[in-house]
Amino acid sequence: MNSLTYATAKPSVPSPESLLQQLDQPVTIAGRSFQSRLMTGTGRYRSMEEMQQSIIASGCEIVTVAVRRVQTNAPGHQGLAEAIDWSKIWMLPNTAGCQTAEEAIRVARLGREMAKLLGQEENNFVKLEVIPDPKYLLPDPVGTLEAAEQLVKEGFAVLPYINADPMLAKRLEEVGCATVMPLGSPIGSGQGISTAANIAIIIENAQVPVVVDAGIGVPSEAALAMEMGADLVLINSAIALAQNPAAMARAMAQGVEAGRLAYLAGRIPIKSAASASSPLTGTIAP
Repeated sequence: MNSLTYATAKPSVPSPESLLQQLDQPVTIAGRSFQSRLMTGTGRYRSMEEMQQSIIASGCEIVTVAVRRVQTNAPGHQGLAEAIDWSKIWMLPNTAGCQTAEEAIRVARLGREMAKLLGQEENNFVKLEVIPDPKYLLPDPVGTLEAAEQLVKEGFAVLPYINADPMLAKRLEEVGCATVMPLGSPIGSGQGISTAANIAIIIENAQVPVVVDAGIGVPSEAALAMEMGADLVLINSAIALAQNPAAMARAMAQGVEAGRLAYLAGRIPIKSAASASSPLTGTIAP
């Protein structure tokens, strides 16, 4: 009985991590490069330990810090500045709690000094939030633009949190903002990306990184933001308020990686009719 031996070469299959690295480049914000496209926050955690574990599990390189809450030792923020290794994590001071442009400008200046005190001498980043609305926490477009113009003049790298308004996003870019950060849905709502159409326009028109911020509740929504072409996502509440924050942080990181890889790979066109995945030629006749 004759036997045939087939010599088959095993294909070289890259790991998901190496494949992403081959296809992608680090994202650059105000001249500084970052490998991770997931930003996280420091608020709403049940304990400092859960916050620390989640930051590590997420693999993020940028973490937002509410300047006012740290300076006033608000509940949940006592000792926060000392709880993070700022030699590994880039601080993004934010102006949370500010209702006017004047307040936000003042708090941004305090945030820059706080970053210097913690060893980040060159950190001029600020996440700009101007939110006078206490119920829906929607950002004030006029106050945001006013504050952004002044902060850019003072040398800040401004990352403004905004409604998903393409015209406002373009105007903020024109005044010199380092990114634009349109909301997916209201802060902490977990509603997902309800502003997808407008975010798509913002992404199409932007010459600076686009960060989808607020409303993401699960990893599939983080993946969707990246599939659309967003450069980064910022997720806080969905991680901090999960039953297991560290596990959710890791899941969000994987969602971001999957979405980014899918965007780079290029999806198939959407068709109105079916298209067979197996060709009909060469089939066995009945």
